[in-house]
Amino acid sequence: MIIFGIGIDVVEVERISLSLTEFGTRFSNKIFTRVERDYCERQKRPAIHYAARFAAKEAVAKALGTGIGKQLAWLDVEVSRRSSGEPEVSLRGDGKIFAEANNITQIKISLTHAEHYAAANAIVLCKA
Repeated sequence: MIIFGIGIDVVEVERISLSLTEFGTRFSNKIFTRVERDYCERQKRPAIHYAARFAAKEAVAKALGTGIGKQLAWLDVEVSRRSSGEPEVSLRGDGKIFAEANNITQIKISLTHAEHYAAANAIVLCKA
């Protein structure tokens, strides 16, 4: 396998918190899958977990080289957790089609968050 791309993103937790407050489910349903919303809403501070997932989606879009738009929609990227606690990414829709067309075999991500910021990085691997 070789590296197809890498991406990183940092998000202010307050920005996501304000969007959740101002736009409610209209915002969360547009950006986050049901799995992501269910996970975040179970947490003590949902906004910080939403922010980490937002950063992860941006990092994945950068690593794929597509950005969020025509080839990759917000809901095409889903961030979940394995039983070990390790975050994982799955692609669907146009994101999955793009990955298959480019022989992408794996996406590794790392998430972190503190009181005011959440960050994520992504490494996309493909067949040589």
